[in-house]
Amino acid sequence: MSDDECVFCAIVRGDAESSVVHDDADVLAFMDLQPVTPGHLLVVPKKHAVGLEDLDVEDGQKLWAVGHRLAKALRRSGLQCEGINLFLADGKAAAQEVFHVHLHVFPRFAGDTFRISADWRVRERSELDETAAAIRKTHADLTNAAHQTS
Repeated sequence: MSDDECVFCAIVRGDAESSVVHDDADVLAFMDLQPVTPGHLLVVPKKHAVGLEDLDVEDGQKLWAVGHRLAKALRRSGLQCEGINLFLADGKAAAQEVFHVHLHVFPRFAGDTFRISADWRVRERSELDETAAAIRKTHADLTNAAHQTS
């Protein structure tokens, strides 16, 4: 999908309607058209990135910083808000529907209907250790590669 076909890029350009709550040089935040709860926001980098793999670290930091400040604003806004969820779906298997990185920030309260179901069973330590080792190795490889290019 090109930037021209991306609905979030259209919103960033001002070519599509949105109810903006934050706008700076790098990040835009607006109301979700299909909110989980009243106050549900989407925070997007202005530069198109399909997923986390494509997102510059600096843009990711700005995205999360704005999301954090907006979570605080939601808590103080007078909207029903007993808690906050920050949710980012990265890839189709993770339920990403719009392929432009976006952080959901939405208020939570007792009795709301949002749920994530999963297999929450406790895992064996050996399985966790093996998984941790695979992630550590890849993380070290990525960190070393980043240092070599900078």
